[in-house]
Amino acid sequence: MTLHCHKPGAGLSPVLRPGTAELLAGNGPLLIDWIARHGSPVNLIWPDELQRNVAALRGVLRESGVAHALYYGAKVNKSPGLLAAALRARAGIDVSSLYELRDARRLGADGTQLVATGPAKTAAFHNELINCNALISVDSPEELEDLIRCLAAGGPVQAVLLRLRPTNQARSRFGMPAAAIRRCLSRIAGESRLRFDGLHFHLSGYSWESRAQALKEAAGLINESRAQGFAPRMIDIGGGLPIQYVDQRAYEAHLEVQMPEDYRTGKVPASFYPYGGGLSAAEWLRCLLRAPMADGHTFANYLVHEGLVLGMEPGRALADQAAISVFRVLRVKAVGPDAHVIFVEGSSFSACETWFGSEFLVDPILVPAISPPVAAKPVRGYLAGHSCLDEDVLCNRWLTFPIAPQAGDLLVYANTGGYQMDLLENEFHRHPMPSRLCVVRDAKGQLTLVPDTIGEAKCSARP
Repeated sequence: MTLHCHKPGAGLSPVLRPGTAELLAGNGPLLIDWIARHGSPVNLIWPDELQRNVAALRGVLRESGVAHALYYGAKVNKSPGLLAAALRARAGIDVSSLYELRDARRLGADGTQLVATGPAKTAAFHNELINCNALISVDSPEELEDLIRCLAAGGPVQAVLLRLRPTNQARSRFGMPAAAIRRCLSRIAGESRLRFDGLHFHLSGYSWESRAQALKEAAGLINESRAQGFAPRMIDIGGGLPIQYVDQRAYEAHLEVQMPEDYRTGKVPASFYPYGGGLSAAEWLRCLLRAPMADGHTFANYLVHEGLVLGMEPGRALADQAAISVFRVLRVKAVGPDAHVIFVEGSSFSACETWFGSEFLVDPILVPAISPPVAAKPVRGYLAGHSCLDEDVLCNRWLTFPIAPQAGDLLVYANTGGYQMDLLENEFHRHPMPSRLCVVRDAKGQLTLVPDTIGEAKCSARP
């Protein structure tokens, strides 16, 4: 029996893919068996979901006639299975570290399928990117000089993007203002080992309107570069495409009625990810492509007319619905007349929003280990991890469970593939890293698990 926990009148039940909903509704014993075998928490991955998300975005791009280069932002999750799924979908990989690069290469990625967008690349990272002919986004004039020092005399020409810091992101430490872009172009003009392939930006927030404004700035610089004899081929808009974790109306209702006393801290967090936003990633992209440029033509028209490729590096949007995290309840402790702390086997390092002063505004799903009593009473509580840190709290919101969780029950957080499950994970208190497993069907069509490792993923990475 699967029950949702919620604040009465303002529940935030997760949006679930049909397969996940079926698993949670009818396979409680199977989940409990998986946890018994693999420990708590367990992160379960459905790699094929990433392929479906790639297809949805690619469909929007194709209907607009825009040439595109779609890269999966590998930093969003440590899963090799998701990397392999991106390659099967004929997407590229955005690597932000030497180690992400090496994983992608071990899975069979060719250098031409890779783009490196991180701002703090080491010489070793630069060298391996150069050796495999990956596209490099250069964050600053200083990085450009570091990269030039890594280029061999008489070696192949290295393609680069220059990362723009638009005027609406003036306080960001990432990218360059227009004046620095122009200085870099002058430097590239005198360096035969470099080729200017275009501009890149990656903005904070999830507004397509801010991207449209940045695109207008980028278009002006693209025109300037052509006047100087360059032949740019790409504008790369980075990531930041939104996904919908919960129903929009339920989310808006929750925000309207929440109060400080709804949190054990007595404070409402200052900001949240837009968990119940009005646009899917595909709808967001469609809005951006239809946005008008200065001459009244749409951005899609501009790209087609100018012969430019639209580059992008979605992370969270491609991991949408690709994973869940399952925690086993350890103990329920009364901390007041109508207040409990529900301890789970695991920590908030595997559900990280509270560490950023925010909340994962998605209700966990309770999967009882045994049938609850008929006259079960609701219980109000918050979720805490098993460490000795007061800050180890998975959810500061007071949650009302229709039945009291018991030791051995499961709490399932849906849609944790995007940064949630492994951004902060560690081995504090000597607890091992949470198991990460891919859910697949065996020869008989039954659900089974395989380790989410390079070795397992490598067999299926090639399309």
